[in-house]
Amino acid sequence: MVISEYDNYLKFIDDALELAKKLPKYFSKFSNKIYCNHQKLAIYILMQKLKLTTRGIVSYLRSNSDARMHLGLFKVPVHTTIIRFYTKIKKTIGFLLDIRQAATVAVDATGFELEAKSYYYRTVLNSDKKQKTKRYAKLSIAIDADKQFILNYRIRRKLRHDTKDFKYLLKDLICNQVIADKGYDDKNLRRFVITNLKALPIIPVRRRTNFYGYLKQNKKIDGKDYHKRNKIETVFSVIKRRYGSVLRCRSFATQNVEVISKLITYNLDRSRNYLLLILEGCTRALHRYINK
Repeated sequence: MVISEYDNYLKFIDDALELAKKLPKYFSKFSNKIYCNHQKLAIYILMQKLKLTTRGIVSYLRSNSDARMHLGLFKVPVHTTIIRFYTKIKKTIGFLLDIRQAATVAVDATGFELEAKSYYYRTVLNSDKKQKTKRYAKLSIAIDADKQFILNYRIRRKLRHDTKDFKYLLKDLICNQVIADKGYDDKNLRRFVITNLKALPIIPVRRRTNFYGYLKQNKKIDGKDYHKRNKIETVFSVIKRRYGSVLRCRSFATQNVEVISKLITYNLDRSRNYLLLILEGCTRALHRYINK
């Protein structure tokens, strides 16, 4: 069991290097070319998977020759190299999430706690002061509710209503139906899904029970698939449990990179698990066919 888990990490490194090929190998022709961007991104994504700091991932690589071999490292970078790298990719890392089609899309939002100000500082120490402190970064995502892949995201540093990011999350997606909770109850959002996406909006109407609005000619929207919205809560839970619910970076730009890298890490893990599920299903079907 230990060997298989270890091999799983090595395979994850290979998948991360393959995904990193979407970035240019070097940002400048004058680069010293000791480490390429593909290696640095794979290291950063592995850091999120292991829930380590930049110093922690450096120590991990120094003690793990197999990981260095898979990354193609002849020399382990110092932690400042990784820090400088994720400040450079803040505008390009989002392009690595490029899935744009799903049968059923679910939309919701959550928050990540910030490490810069502790819970004690925000509550007990400043309980008598009027100064408000920032408590979390807000993440809104759209997922494939059937395969549980993340399709699109939006990160905000300030508290905004969920409906502000709804159209942004869905504007480039191809889907058959969109599922969201009562926080997205808005006629304009339903009209956007029907007219722009040519899809079915399954969004409960507030102050009503089991009612999801009307289509044309007073035809009620069938909400039988609304239970699939729970899948997005599962995605949030997996991300926070496996990769951490606290952001260590201080600036909003680097917090963006940290959150997006968690999403990329999740999609990589999910793609491998989903492939294993398909292979297991095919194997079982083959055994049933042979035993007939």
